[in-house]
Parts: sequence; structure tokens; C-alpha cells
Amino acid sequence: MARTNALNIYISDEEKDLLAESYGNVIEEVQKGAISEQIKNKNYSGDPTTGSVEIARFVNATINDLGTARTNAKGDALNDKGKVTINVDTDKEIVEEVAKKDLDLIGIAGLVAKRVQNHAKRMIAYLDKQFFAVAESEGTAYTPTGNTIAEKLEDLIQSVETTENDYVDGVDRDLLVLTVTPKVYGELANYIDIVPNSISGLSEDMFHNVRIFSNHRQTADAICMIDGAVAQLVKTDEYNAERVPLSNSIAIELFFSKGTKAVMPDLIKYYSSSSESTDSSESTGE
Repeated sequence: MARTNALNIYISDEEKDLLAESYGNVIEEVQKGAISEQIKNKNYSGDPTTGSVEIARFVNATINDLGTARTNAKGDALNDKGKVTINVDTDKEIVEEVAKKDLDLIGIAGLVAKRVQNHAKRMIAYLDKQFFAVAESEGTAYTPTGNTIAEKLEDLIQSVETTENDYVDGVDRDLLVLTVTPKVYGELANYIDIVPNSISGLSEDMFHNVRIFSNHRQTADAICMIDGAVAQLVKTDEYNAERVPLSNSIAIELFFSKGTKAVMPDLIKYYSSSSESTDSSESTGE
């Protein structure tokens, strides 16, 4: 039996509309719930459907003496040697088979509605883990000074804030983000301020004027980076329902693809107390 005919047996136009609505709810939940979605780089060029996009990173402008361009008959060439290509090369799926008797009791749309929250949470978990794994693998380990966790995180922030190279001449704090483990976040409770965002209207947690997130999907105690330091392009296909061959069951399907890469690895630094303990034991011969 052709796929189209099989679907017509089970799915009405109303149920197709509800499937589309459920897909929209999953995407909305991922966009709101994933930390990576809030701080990733979205300034790409190109068509994601081709399998890759590019993110340009231009070097700093050069300040010359007045008349330099006139004398040379040209200005400085715009240098984008930091351009990064993001390949959407990792394909994933959520496919769950549903027995005919369950469809008779609940209906496809009703069943999907029950699964939306779980599917969104699983996507959030996967995307955040991939995002922060790249941040740690492509960023730089840093051992901050200070006695308290607050002092150490302030030093970590300053290490990124004062970065100078071909691309940046220091970074303003309002462009930085700090992600910490729940344990560290709890230790910072007295230092965190809840500040309303004048643009989004939502409240944001701030530590020393830097946005801070409690994140249990990273291995480092703390990661400090500029907003947009990591790009993660995600392409999803709408919910679909398909008859499982030679059975009376239906497969509920959600497919998505992603590519993750650091765009500004020089502006990602992380701190792990475990490495600090290792360094201490090595130095004392213990």
C-alpha cells in the first residue's frame, strides 16, 4: 500500500494541522529552554539546506594618519581571515512506534500532544551537551586566582574581558555570558542579581554585570565566553506520521540535523577545580 494511502486511513486533515501545531510547540520549547539557543551565534550567511553556512569574522580596523588612503589611492582591504564554515553534518531522529489500539483510544494528534514536552526536552539536552562540549574542546583552560569562588569567577571574566588580538580590543561585560554548574551556581546565590531585560521583558540572572546560567550539561565548573562565540545551526523537519510496513502501527517521526563549531575560540575560557587540584597534588608530589 502506498504511503499516502496508508496515511489517509489514519490521519484526517484536522490531525495533520494538529501535528504541524505540535511541531511548532516543540521548536518553541527548544528555543526557550535551551541555553545554547540563547547564546549561540546566529549571524550566518548562506542557505542551511545546502548543508553548510559561513560566519564572517573581520579583523579590527586600522587607524591610519589622515590622507593615507588618498596617498595610496585605496583604503585597507576588509580582512575576514577569521571566517568559519559550519557544516550541518550530524543527523538525528526521534522515531516512536505507536500501536493501532493506542491510536484508536487517543488518536495521533492526541498522542503527539502527550509526547511534545518530552521530545523538546530531549532535543534541548542533546543540543546543549553538544554546544558546551565544543565550547570546552575549542576554548582555553584557565586557572583563576582568588580564594573564594566569586573571586575566581571574577578573574575568569576579566581574562576574557581584557583579550586583545587582531579581532578584539577588549570585550564589554554586557557581551559576555557565564555558565556554571548547579553546585557553583548555588555557592554564588548571594552574588547573583535578578535584572529585567529592557528588550525582552524577561528577567535575567547577573553576576558582576555578566549574564549567568546554571547549566548541568557542561563538565567545567565555569565557562566564560562572548555571546555568539559558538555557532550551532539546527535544521528540523516537521512532525510526520507513517505506517510501519507489514504492521498495524504508525511511526511518529521528528528528524533534525545540526552543526556546531566555535566561531571565536579565543573568547572562550573555562575553569575546572578538578584540574586545579591535580596541579596542586603534582606540585607537592602527593
